[in-house]
Order: sequence, then C-alpha cells, then structure tokens
Amino acid sequence: MIEDWLDIEEAEHGERKRLYVLAEKEGGRAVVQVDLIERVRAHYDDPRRIADDIAELGFPGAAAILRERLPTDARTRSGEVGEILATEFMEHQTGFRMPVRRLRYKDGREMALRGDDFLGIEELEGRLSYLKGEAKSGQAMGAAVITTARTRLNDDQGRPTPISLLFVSDRLLEGGEEDEALGRQIRNAIGRGTIKARDVTHGLFTLTGNDRIADLETDLDGAEDAHGHVSVNLRINDHQAFIAWVYEEAENLGND
Repeated sequence: MIEDWLDIEEAEHGERKRLYVLAEKEGGRAVVQVDLIERVRAHYDDPRRIADDIAELGFPGAAAILRERLPTDARTRSGEVGEILATEFMEHQTGFRMPVRRLRYKDGREMALRGDDFLGIEELEGRLSYLKGEAKSGQAMGAAVITTARTRLNDDQGRPTPISLLFVSDRLLEGGEEDEALGRQIRNAIGRGTIKARDVTHGLFTLTGNDRIADLETDLDGAEDAHGHVSVNLRINDHQAFIAWVYEEAENLGND
C-alpha cells in the first residue's frame, strides 16, 4: 500500500539516522483507498470479528459496533490517524514488527492510551531490538511539537517505557505459541534489566499539512548517538479533510 500511495525520499543524517519525507502520489489516495480504510479499521478491531459481526448482525449492526470504537473528537482523530500511519509506515520501511494494535484496547473512544505511541520489536540472532515511537499530527504543526516528542523519546533513559513493554508483552502472552515466546522474552528483558541503549531505535513520525522538514533535520542532527533514529514527515495538504474522510469511510461497511 505505502509505495502505491506515497513517494518516499530518504536521507542519511549520520550513522544510524534516517529521515524519510513522504508525499502523496497524484491519484495515489484513490488507488489505495480500500486497503487504507481496511487497515484503519483493523487498528480498532480484529477484521475477523468485524466479519463475524456482519454475518450475525448484517452491515448496519456491524457498523454500529465499530462506530462505538471510533473517536468523534477532531483532535483525537488526528492523533490516532498519526499513530496508525506511523505503525503502517514503520512496519513497511523498517525491520520492526508492531505486534499489537494498541487502539483496540482503549478504555473509551476519546481516551488516550498511556506509554509510547508505537512500539516495534525485531529479533536478530536471539536478541531483541526495540523501536520506541512518538507520532504527532497537525494541520499547522509548530517546531515545539517536535521538541516535545524528542523529550518523550529521551524519557526513561531513551528506553521504551516499562508500561508499554508490559502492555505488549501481556497481549502477546494471550496469543499463540510464537507470540507467547516473544512476550516471555520481553518480560525477561524487563525483569533482568538487559535492554541497552544500542538495542533501541527512536521513531518520530509527523503527519502535517505544513512543511516541517527543516525542523526534523535540526532535531535529528541533535539526537543522541546512543540510539538509532528514524524520523518521518508525511505531508497531507488537505490534512483536516483527509482525517474526516478516513473516519467517514471507516464507518461505512457497505451493504453487499
């Protein structure tokens, strides 16, 4: 989906530092519309459960259930689309897997989840690496938003927050055998204190209607060398209309 929708420019900013600048291809949104909206829905509910709801209740009943999960507040919607697209892009572009779709576990449609905005895991030669992520979204984002995101990434000595690690671990332990093994590894790493700075990459994803590339470059150049870094700007010129469109389409399950 990502490459059909977006042009991707990549630039190095020193060892283990990457900046990705993303822009929509002409007509790209229409090409990926079905896939994009299905992925948005999947961040809020398991597609298999949505299919079961359709079978049991028909499209109106299934849509009513899904609608209860989707936020209505414009600011909440903006932030959550940022998190969703950050997850989708990071999984596409990096070796990290986002094993848990966090938004399925919210206490309320307008409630923000605690901890890191997204958390990726990669296993290489028996050792885990982590992607600690912050996602920010705004039509006219200021430089201070990027500064605040960097501060949050540096919290907890730059490591993923324990609450985020435990949340992911707990969800994995509720899954199948492979997921359980990964969940156990994460818990062991927390308990033994074995997560090192070199094991952590910081991910900063911005979804904006304005140009924030220069600020991201400055931020990335000043980021700590102890970690890897992946910074991203996806510029959507009609940012607010795009957010509204995403949720309008997500609520529409169709009737066939």
